[in-house]
Amino acid sequence: QVQLVESGGGLVQAGGSLRLSCAASGRTFRSYNIGWFRQAAGKEREFVAAITSSGGRTSYSDSVKGRLTISRGNAKNTVYLQMSSLKPEDTAVYYCAAGRVYPAALSTGYDYWGQGTQVTVSS
Repeated sequence: QVQLVESGGGLVQAGGSLRLSCAASGRTFRSYNIGWFRQAAGKEREFVAAITSSGGRTSYSDSVKGRLTISRGNAKNTVYLQMSSLKPEDTAVYYCAAGRVYPAALSTGYDYWGQGTQVTVSS
């Protein structure tokens, strides 16, 4: 069982930056690809970014490309989502997820999910 815990969300003004963290259990986590998804109030959950188990490849949705960066820590037990130039439309609950398929832009491609962390971008 893979346990995922997101942190780092909060309230930020448009144009600001945040770094989200996804902390995961044990070495088993290293064999999974990690995706970030977000879900705005009343909206469908959407794909944001993904990274391979090795950290060697990344993928982004067009809406965040150039503004958000996904990465793995040196110990590879944590995945980060560095967000900059944030926009009000980035406001959502952000979830990290672990799966075996890469690149998986669909939530059905992931087996484990964190509880989510709220990001609110004010104008």
